Formats: sequence, C-alpha cells, structure tokens
Amino acid sequence: MQSSIRAASSGPTNQIVIVDCDHNSIEQEQAVAAAAGVPIVRAACRTEEDVIEAAAQATVIIAQYAPITRRVIESLPNLRVIGRYGVGVDTVDLEAATERGIAVCNVPDYGTEDVSDHAISLIADACRSVTTYDRAIRAGNYSYNAGAPLHRFSALRVGVVGVGLIGRATARKARELGFTVVASDPTFAVGDSVEGTPIVSFDDLLSTSDVVSLHVPLVPATRHLIDSDALAKMKPEAILVNTCRGGVVATDDLANALERRVIRSAALDVFEEEPIGPDHPLARSSYTVLTPHIAWYSEESIIELKTRITQNVLAALDGALVNVVNASEPERQHSEASA
Repeated sequence: MQSSIRAASSGPTNQIVIVDCDHNSIEQEQAVAAAAGVPIVRAACRTEEDVIEAAAQATVIIAQYAPITRRVIESLPNLRVIGRYGVGVDTVDLEAATERGIAVCNVPDYGTEDVSDHAISLIADACRSVTTYDRAIRAGNYSYNAGAPLHRFSALRVGVVGVGLIGRATARKARELGFTVVASDPTFAVGDSVEGTPIVSFDDLLSTSDVVSLHVPLVPATRHLIDSDALAKMKPEAILVNTCRGGVVATDDLANALERRVIRSAALDVFEEEPIGPDHPLARSSYTVLTPHIAWYSEESIIELKTRITQNVLAALDGALVNVVNASEPERQHSEASA
C-alpha cells in the first residue's frame, strides 16, 4: 500500500513546526528556514494531543522524540513533510505517512563517527573496568582486584551486530585498537567479508565474542533481539554494548542476567523507556555503565543534524527526495532526474 510521495509546495502557506527538541536553541534551523522564506516555530510536545494542537496548520513538522502516530498524521490536514532529528524513524508511522503521500526525512549519516566513537568509548571503558575502578576508589577500595580480570585488547573479540554505516565504523575502529572483530547481519551471507570484517552467524557471534556491540535499527525483527535466550548464549565474561535503540534489548531479561552473572556487564546509551531514573533496575546494577542517549552528540554533529534536517524537509517541499525514507526507487530516480 504505497502512495506516491508528492510533497510539493502548492496549497497552504508553508510553515515548519518543530514539535519537540531538547537542544539549547534552534539557531541553525531558523537560519536555513529564513533563507528559504519559510516561517518556523518551536513547540514542546510530548503526547499525540500536544502535536495535533501545536502543528494544526503545519505543512512540515520536525520531531525528536514526540510520537508521530497514525492519529497525529490523519489529524493534520496540511501536513506534507515529516522530518526526524537523527537516523531512526521508529517514532513515525511510516505506513500512515506513505498512504497520505507525506515524505518522511531523516539524516542517516550525520552521526556515524560520533556514535561509533561512543561505542568504542564504552567498549574500552568496560574492557578496562574504568568506571568500576572509579567507583571502587571513591568507596575506599584502592586495588587492582576491584575490576579484575582484565585482558589486553588484542586478546579479545568484538562482535558487531549490524554492519550499516555506524556498525562498519565501529568495526574499523575496534580493529585499529587491536581487537579481533567479527560481524553478523542478515543482509550478508555467513562467510562474506564487509570492509575486512568477517560475517558470522548471529549465534556464533553471541557465543564467541567477548564484547557484543549492537548497531541495528529498531524494527519488528530486532525488537528484543537480545533477550534471555540470546544472553544465555553469550560468554559468562562477555560485555553487552548498546548505542542503537533501547528496544533492541529486553530490559528485564538483561537486568536479571546481570544480577545472576550470566554475562559480565553492560554498557548502555539507550533504554526501552527514556529517561531512566536512579531506581531503574539497570541504574541500580553494579555491572552497568550508563550514558543518557548521547552517543550521537558532539558540537559538530549537532550543527550538522539541525542544518541538514531543515534542508531536507525544505527540499522535500519542492519535490526533491533527499534522505526520504519512504520514497520508492522510481520516485527517487524521478526526483534526481528533475533536479
């Protein structure tokens, strides 16, 4: 059920509404929109009702975490383009948008280096027990045993789950640090090699890797990809690293596995429900290193993200399908030929 994406600028006067954004300012978005002569406003939406009210007249909405559901989409009669800050579009009902011919834009490559840098930082922290030692010293335990056992990177195997742009960058950086690296991805056959990284089966990766680093989108096939069964296949000394989407990991299963020492530890930037508080089971665990969904962030990446998502939604208003995730290949080719 695919409708043609025809997000042209005819019809109501164009207006961009940023329905939610936790950035300090929208300076970059305002500059791009002003150059195109399109007004842009900012709201602070959390619910469907908030979005429907704030974007009642909008032809374009840009969202960060706010739910862009079928109900929202069907309640906004002027809507022509939806932009999502970031790579993932799991907060947007793509089917509903496509049925109405609404283009959905993202910025798929803005944070490749930043997220892979963060994944590598979490891997290094966990493998060298940096946070564990820090906690131990503050508690009065000044001993190498607090974080033992440690192994040199060259003795450890990193398994990268998903070899998109970020997965490939993480694999490359891990290999440069001396780790042995393998990967699993259903789009490649076992025995293939992607940019020097051998492809193995998912079960093989789980059972042989000292670090399992997740780099997959959140889709029905990957929701709770790491559950109690997957965790039981991992090595007892294994470390789980997640910088993709919280829903890829079953929270309760991971908390139980850490408590029962099924695996050694987890280093997480994302969670099934965000934000998490100090009473969350993963926050209470002594075997986790946690960061607040900031793998994407650097001063450079935030400027690029904000600039490019505004450029992309404006391009979609003119019919140019730049990073439009729900456009068909013929529509992309037509858009490119018309550019």
